[in-house]
Amino acid sequence: MVLGDHGVDHLSLTTTDEYKSTVNPDDTAHNNFRSLFCSMVFQPWRRVPGRVLSFFINAFIFVALIFEGYNQGVLGTVSGTPGFIDTMQIGADGIVTNSTKQGGLSASYYFGAIFGAFIGGWIGDRYGRKVGVFAGAWQGALGGALQAGSINSNMFICGRVITGLGMGFVMAIVPPWVSELSQAHDRGSNFSFIFVANFLGITIANWLNFGVRNSATEFRWRFPLGFMCIPVFIVAITVMLLPESPRWLMAHDRRDEAVQILCKVRGDIEPTDPRIKEELEHLNAIVEASKQPRNSYINLALGGRYSGVLHLGRRAILGFALQQVQMWSGIIAVVTWSSKLFALAGFDEFKSLWMSGLVNTLGIFGTAAAGFVIDRMGRRMSLLVSFVIQGIALFIVAALIKSSESYAESDPGKSETLGQAAASFVFIYLWFFTMFNIVPSWLYGTEIWPQDVRAKGYSFTILGWAIGCGMTTFLIPIMLSKIGWYTFIFFGVMNAVTIPVIYLFYVEPAGHSLEEVNLLFTSDSPLVKRNNEEYERRVAAAGGNSAVAVRRLMEEVDVLITSVELKSDEVRVEEAKA
Repeated sequence: MVLGDHGVDHLSLTTTDEYKSTVNPDDTAHNNFRSLFCSMVFQPWRRVPGRVLSFFINAFIFVALIFEGYNQGVLGTVSGTPGFIDTMQIGADGIVTNSTKQGGLSASYYFGAIFGAFIGGWIGDRYGRKVGVFAGAWQGALGGALQAGSINSNMFICGRVITGLGMGFVMAIVPPWVSELSQAHDRGSNFSFIFVANFLGITIANWLNFGVRNSATEFRWRFPLGFMCIPVFIVAITVMLLPESPRWLMAHDRRDEAVQILCKVRGDIEPTDPRIKEELEHLNAIVEASKQPRNSYINLALGGRYSGVLHLGRRAILGFALQQVQMWSGIIAVVTWSSKLFALAGFDEFKSLWMSGLVNTLGIFGTAAAGFVIDRMGRRMSLLVSFVIQGIALFIVAALIKSSESYAESDPGKSETLGQAAASFVFIYLWFFTMFNIVPSWLYGTEIWPQDVRAKGYSFTILGWAIGCGMTTFLIPIMLSKIGWYTFIFFGVMNAVTIPVIYLFYVEPAGHSLEEVNLLFTSDSPLVKRNNEEYERRVAAAGGNSAVAVRRLMEEVDVLITSVELKSDEVRVEEAKA
């Protein structure tokens, strides 16, 4: 491997022998695997300007998240088509009679995602972000093919689980990757751009279903499911052409390549630039800290054992819970089952499908608009605004659907008007969700973790997403079938309950560097007020220098770990004597 100032004027082919000289020789299996991969991969990123490289990285991530959005939106309509109903035996004559099985077929995707989040996170740490995404993409393609070719519900569930497993890989790796490459002042706007892709995927799914509504029975449900293979195939082909995560490279003794990538994505600046030197110092500290016992999955799951005042267990709960409350806010009912929602409001099949596509198209613009408010308003205020408006909108939707049903026979004209009014509030709900909720809910789960454990910590956020989506995707078709408009009363109440939880327990990370965020969790109390007070106290004690306060905090935690290890050694010595 020929390394230069930026790698722009050098060959872009990594050979097996050259790669071996840059990695830790103690890990033979790891070296052989990576060497085989790198020997076959052309690296054009070395020859493009930094801004162009950043664009292509964002475009790649954009396509990856289109896959997730498409999966989230496609089955709500597909599962109500006559061919799917007959093949999966969830009804007859185009009518679903087994809504429990219908929900289970859809929710099985998230069952795979639960395991994919942790397996993918481990592979991403072990073999690199690129390898993890590569593996997840091919699983997604395989699962999509199996779903499209299914001959019964058992085969479909297998394909759905495999797709979810692959999606868990992608979602566990991609958002932390974005956060690692972003600056503190623009993490929110970067995430809003990326999550436009999520709703673009949902929108593509809805309009594709609308477009094939009059096609042959088999084609109408098989083609939309097979179409999901296209974005993941693009991801699988292109991921190995992109640069690896600088943090992962630093952790695996590939400092020169990490420097090159940082210089590139920061705008083709020199390695001697003070910004690069400062970032490398942070990365070195992160790599050292990642070896601490507090950063293992087991200790994180056991409430943040050995983390002391860092309170990593609390952060795992916050990331998990935020995804849970987001999923229980009613968004799956609006996005995945929107065609059923509009049918409940009195629209026919054609108009329900058309409205479903339109409301999800609005989500693209709402998510894009989040970039203008997320860093200005902050995460907490954005979430509070969204849950207040969402709750009100859902209560109104429920009231209008109930009234529409009451006038369906006595006054059809008035019933239709009320149904249209209910639909308008669905649009209002989705606008506020996309502009104020989806981006901070996902961004928060990456910001609250120290960089040395971000990928692992973010797995708990993905776990919350997978369980929340799985449960609501399973239950919503049953709820819509059994209790109708009361479904929206339920989700309105869930939004109302969430408001005090956000206000009391979720600190504000906006405007803080990822290193400073550690200071926001140092109080033994989970309350925001107490943690803000402790943050101010520690910064004041450091003379107003937050970097000094962070360093002292980490020294304090390291002393705790040392004392715990010494006590453990003493116990072992006493046991040996006994």
